[in-house]
Amino acid sequence: MPIKYKPEIQHSDFKDLTNLIHFQSMEGKIWLGEQRMLLLQFSAMASFRREIVNTLGIERAKGLFLRHGYQSGLKDAELARKLRPNASEVGMFLAGPQMHSLKGLVKVRPTELDIDKEYGRFYAEMEWIDSFEVEICQTDLGQMQDPVCWTLLGYACAYSSAFMGREIIFKEVSCRGCGGDKCRVIGKPAEEWDDVASFKQYFKNDPIIEELYELQSQLLSLRTNLDKQEGQYYGIGQTPAYQTVRNMMDKAAQGKVSVLLLGETGVGKEVIARSVHLRSKRAAEPFVAVNCAAIPPDLIESELFGVEKGAFTGATQSRMGRFERADKGTIFLDEVIELSPRAQASLLRVLQEGELERVGDNRTRKIDVRVIAATHEDLAEAVKAGRFRADLYYRLNVFPVAIPALRERREDIPLLVEHFLQRFHQEYGKRTLGLSDKALEACLHYSWPGNIRELENVIERGIILTDPNESISAQALFPRAPEEPQTASERVSSDGVLIQPGNGQGSWISQLLSSGLSLDEIEESLIREAMQQAKQNVSGAARLLGLSRPALAYRLKKIGIEG
Repeated sequence: MPIKYKPEIQHSDFKDLTNLIHFQSMEGKIWLGEQRMLLLQFSAMASFRREIVNTLGIERAKGLFLRHGYQSGLKDAELARKLRPNASEVGMFLAGPQMHSLKGLVKVRPTELDIDKEYGRFYAEMEWIDSFEVEICQTDLGQMQDPVCWTLLGYACAYSSAFMGREIIFKEVSCRGCGGDKCRVIGKPAEEWDDVASFKQYFKNDPIIEELYELQSQLLSLRTNLDKQEGQYYGIGQTPAYQTVRNMMDKAAQGKVSVLLLGETGVGKEVIARSVHLRSKRAAEPFVAVNCAAIPPDLIESELFGVEKGAFTGATQSRMGRFERADKGTIFLDEVIELSPRAQASLLRVLQEGELERVGDNRTRKIDVRVIAATHEDLAEAVKAGRFRADLYYRLNVFPVAIPALRERREDIPLLVEHFLQRFHQEYGKRTLGLSDKALEACLHYSWPGNIRELENVIERGIILTDPNESISAQALFPRAPEEPQTASERVSSDGVLIQPGNGQGSWISQLLSSGLSLDEIEESLIREAMQQAKQNVSGAARLLGLSRPALAYRLKKIGIEG
């Protein structure tokens, strides 16, 4: 039969526990039987618990304190067996709750006990009064969502399991730390609980150091990838034209095929070439960029292919060229059209045979280099004009990719602007509020003859001229002619100067106002005309109207036109 709680059970023979406490003040030690104890300030324990919760989070902290209590319970069960070898099972078991009280952790009030070690039967209901863990939460952490008596619970599980010789699990079914009227626990064998597996996970060691090492490894990998991508615009762009370029470059990255990048100055040919390299199997090998236009014609061969000592006046020692430095990796030849005829012939040999000779040397060296060339001129026209070798052109033109100018992908301007804002905010150590609406409007209407490189310079200038926590104005981005007054209708000329539309503006506005048309009717007429001029291409019509594609698509849907 279950043994109901009686007050005299709780307090009988309590003196045998208090007699075990010994203070050795001169030695700096406190003893409970053979266990060394510590007398700690409650406020210090509260501070420690708060720091653990803030550092590890609630779930990890709960596991830590459950395991802490578990170890204490094991030690006290051993003490109880030695202390009361001849006591009844209940009297022996109650040593654990009594030691909880003796240590100042909680007052334990058993309400129902059914213990039979011989048959392995165990059931206990207890009320925990004035739990130290509840008081910590109320004073330092505030009310929690779940029960908070973690250390006490771990102690109860360990003490009862050791006492019974089988796994006993206690659960706190009500707790004042999470809004309950009292702290009440129930203990019974593990197999009698439905969800014991998840609870037992708290008692397994959970070394956070391994997770920290893993996170550090991931962080290092992310930083490495960010360092590689710093200043790269490959991937920043949503327009169909740019997505096409990305898809082509991803396919080209998988092989060794020579790539010819075509496009205006400043569209980002070098950074796209670097992105192809980083996405290829050669990513761990060198990437060497060469601006052929910046090297004097009489030095281009030695710079690219190397030179032997004494090959010409000034060649005092042998040195390898850019191709040898890029061996197993990628070489990017910008403005390849500027190569001298001899350099063109040597490059053709590298592409055809995979070998080169240094200037002044007669020894052939094998080379494994992936070539990405770029030019803003028409190589086919250069071949016709005799400025470029036809056979080299055909070798380079295996995989041509035309990179669109910035004015052909205006929808990407806000993305690029945000990229440069973040970069220069960090570089200059100050933070603005970004572009004003008028400044962004000016950027969207400007033709950007210098493409992304010009946009980068304009954003940098804007950040330099703008005070912290202020918006970057259109005037900070673009210089203005002093004789042209500032108006709300300013636009940017092809030279990057804010200008004012012609004086005829007022007349057609007056005509519109006197026509009797509503604003919605005028907007619909403009949209339909733009769609007609763009041959029903939404992106083209959006550029004509100075809108983003999503903005125009929304307006088209509103007036019943499928975009």
